[in-house]
Amino acid sequence: MLKKLKTMNREHLAWYLYDFGNSAYAAVVLLAIYSAYFKGQVVGGAEGSRLWGISVGIAMLVVAVTAPVLGALADFSAAKKRFLLIFSAMCWVFTALLFLVGKGDVLMGMVFFILAEIGYRAGQVFYNSLLPEIATPDEMGRVSGNGWAIGSFGGILCLMIILIPILVVGGDLVVRLSFVFTALYFAVASIPLIRWVDEKAQKQVLPAGENYLSIALKRLRRTLQSVRHFREFVKFMVAFLIYNDGILMALDFAAIIGAVLFGMTQQQLIIFMIIVQITSVAGAYLFGIIGERIGFKAALSLSIGMMTAIVLAMLLIRSLTGFFVIGALAGFALTGVQSLSRTMVGLFAPQGRSAEFYGFFAIAGRTSSFVGPTIYGIVAAEAALWFQANRGLPALTAEQAGQRVAIVSIAVFLLAGLAILAAVNERKARQAAVASPIAATD
Repeated sequence: MLKKLKTMNREHLAWYLYDFGNSAYAAVVLLAIYSAYFKGQVVGGAEGSRLWGISVGIAMLVVAVTAPVLGALADFSAAKKRFLLIFSAMCWVFTALLFLVGKGDVLMGMVFFILAEIGYRAGQVFYNSLLPEIATPDEMGRVSGNGWAIGSFGGILCLMIILIPILVVGGDLVVRLSFVFTALYFAVASIPLIRWVDEKAQKQVLPAGENYLSIALKRLRRTLQSVRHFREFVKFMVAFLIYNDGILMALDFAAIIGAVLFGMTQQQLIIFMIIVQITSVAGAYLFGIIGERIGFKAALSLSIGMMTAIVLAMLLIRSLTGFFVIGALAGFALTGVQSLSRTMVGLFAPQGRSAEFYGFFAIAGRTSSFVGPTIYGIVAAEAALWFQANRGLPALTAEQAGQRVAIVSIAVFLLAGLAILAAVNERKARQAAVASPIAATD
């Protein structure tokens, strides 16, 4: 028993360390550095917001289309770790190649980012699907929350290491070198998961005349045919698709909002994101505990409501200090939303179909990633053009007004998702998973 406990603890640690590494990618590429660098240095002006949103959207659309089939394939072939390594390596390589992107290299900057983002997001499907294999249902909330918390520490540490040369040396070369460092940081942190976590599922034998793709498609079709049994899960996915728009819009454009509305420098953006990551640690940990005590749906609703209030308050903020306070509160709330959402999928998935259900989770998440950031980028750019043409505002003032119009769309998505989430019955969803009509060996 003691040996099993030690093995389980080691698997938990390895799972946490992967989050430690991939959170560095999110902190550097999505949040603090590359998004602002691409928008301000590579492209420039309001068009940078539009192209950033389109780049994020393309990557998410690719993952949305492929994740369900890949998830079913990984379940049947017991190859979650193999797929995780493939997509993670894709992320590492193209994150490092962002070093080559300079001023005016718009197409290269978009392509390398899109490929890195596909690797990052697709890898998360298989990383998340390992959660039910290393944690019992009673542990999932705590383990998922710990993963977010330790992952946030990883993002903090990476940003702090990068901040030193940016402060001391400065310049675009140091910024571009930070992408190479981030890729190595992520790769090294992934080694324990690859070495220590063992998949519990057994590889199944292919029936005569079948291949892995045909099996994956049949498993997906069988799941879709049984969808009535999982109607609470379906409702949750619809709610997630919508409120996740708001969360990802806030994340993907946080650095751009800070740079445009408050003129934040690269150093200030890094410090801002370090603060966000610190409060994220507390949010992930505390909301995991709250979910175990009051129910995961209630805790999730609380975190979404808090995030909505924070976004609306952003419209009233005019000082840099106020924006730092808003960012700290947002970090606390948004990791609660993300961690609790991941936990609920694990609880709602039938035994042996975790990767497949996390694949559907990825459909919702990546589809919303396609819709939300694309809408935000287009609204911000078009509103800026309108204010400049019809109100005669200077370019920067018009761009700031466009950002505030786009911020309103974040709150709309959060509130709409929260309304649908209210209709989800958590107890029935968990019962449906236990009484699933689809067998893990089908």
